[in-house]
Amino acid sequence: MGLLDGFIFKIADQPWEIDAVNALNYKTFVEEIPQHAPNPEGKLADKFHEENTYIVCVHEAKKVLAGMIAFRDKRPFSLDAKLPELDSYLPPDRSLCEIRLLAVEEEYRYTRISQGLIATLVQHAIDCGHDLAVISGTVRQIKLYKFLGFVPFGPLVGAEGAQYQPMYLTLEAYKDLKGRSRAFAKDEPELANDDTLLFNFLPGPVDFSRQVQDVYGEKPCSHRGNAFAKDFQKARELLCGLTQARQVEILMGTGTLANDAVAAQLSLLCQTGLILVSGEFGRRLVRNANGAKLFFHTLEVPEGQAFARAQIEQILNKHSDIEWIWGVHCETSTGVLNDLEMYKEVCTARGIKLCLDCISSIGTVPVDLSGVYLASGTSGKGLASIAGLSMVFHNHDFESAPDDIPCVLDLGLYQEEGGIPFTVQSNLVYALLAALESHDWSKRFSDVRKWSKSIRRKLAEIDVPILAADACAMPAVITIALPEIHSSETIGDKLKEHGVLISYRSHYLLERNWIQACMMGAEHRPSDKFVRLLKKELKR
Repeated sequence: MGLLDGFIFKIADQPWEIDAVNALNYKTFVEEIPQHAPNPEGKLADKFHEENTYIVCVHEAKKVLAGMIAFRDKRPFSLDAKLPELDSYLPPDRSLCEIRLLAVEEEYRYTRISQGLIATLVQHAIDCGHDLAVISGTVRQIKLYKFLGFVPFGPLVGAEGAQYQPMYLTLEAYKDLKGRSRAFAKDEPELANDDTLLFNFLPGPVDFSRQVQDVYGEKPCSHRGNAFAKDFQKARELLCGLTQARQVEILMGTGTLANDAVAAQLSLLCQTGLILVSGEFGRRLVRNANGAKLFFHTLEVPEGQAFARAQIEQILNKHSDIEWIWGVHCETSTGVLNDLEMYKEVCTARGIKLCLDCISSIGTVPVDLSGVYLASGTSGKGLASIAGLSMVFHNHDFESAPDDIPCVLDLGLYQEEGGIPFTVQSNLVYALLAALESHDWSKRFSDVRKWSKSIRRKLAEIDVPILAADACAMPAVITIALPEIHSSETIGDKLKEHGVLISYRSHYLLERNWIQACMMGAEHRPSDKFVRLLKKELKR
């Protein structure tokens, strides 16, 4: 039999679900397996009930529970008490959790509910940073547990009539089983594909939501169609609402293209400017500016530091010809977030045009671009969509300049044509629109802050040198300056072998022996596994 119509797998969070869990717990481990004494209530709350997370298969409309399983990751486990020196039986260097209380109502036992419960629990365990689970499997169901990928170890535990076989399940064994077994059919809750099973802490490509993936896979439509034009404008409106900018132009290309478009607009001013450099992406702005033949001064501070008001005002006092400033809001290479409001105040007070690279900040922290002359962004980072679109935000109107700058960089041409002067890949636009519509941005920003606070605390506990100080830290980017005795490339490769993807292969990271962990995508990835593996490598 397949799964039953109307039943779903979920974490139990309703009072009736918890009540049904206790009833099934009694039926299974009192009446069927005599592990506990009977009681008149006919319900049994597990001794670890307050620490358990229950994965259940339920029909929510009918309030029916078909099966359950419990997840717990607080030591000591129940198996610790039954089997001394538990870890000596297990594969080394793993993050453990415990599975308990697998139970299915008798009438549903010939479905694939057990597989579905395990699949849902495994994904929950992955999300919590674990890659090995232990269980005490009843000897009555050894065949089932082995079928599900569990490996027996150690002696039997428990009393006569209620004996259990200690077993463990690794993430690798489970993925291999899913790949080979027809029993895990399409109508079951699927684990994510191999890429999303990895812990993605890259600045890009980022993890994106199922909605984004679904719309990206649909058949493309004409960029000249009325329906597409309407949806395109909706995406622009949402981008402006997110950033408080008056207008935005969407370009086909990378963030570098958007910065080239900013440079092209600055070239039309025929004015001298100032470029702020505090890392790799500030240096890239210099290259953008040189390519556009701009006239400018530079102000540079050490990597890992943010710009101070006094530093900027000092160079402005020295060079009265400066009419525009161009800097990076989030210097992704160092993990520094510069003070946007301070930039705006300084520029407003002196009548200077402010331009910003906001490629890594939009979508990860609140960004208010009101009053900013030009700002660049991209779809493939904090907005948690698919790379391929970039954008330039502005609060003034453009005039096209076909005789002075390339057409693809001419933002005046974009504005004259309602934002679509050239071919736009519709799937990328709809993916961006899905990402914009599906996010609760206040919650998103809060989640990034919490992740940053948590990972910085954990790294401090193991004496890992974070480049950016708390006072100027970008919440979504953690740059670690490794001691010379360790190789960033070796550590990055080792973490990748364990399914943790960090940034370390960019030339500027390799040159400085830095690694990075980022929180850019739609999925919140716990940092425990990353910190645990990094600690292990730093001890070598």
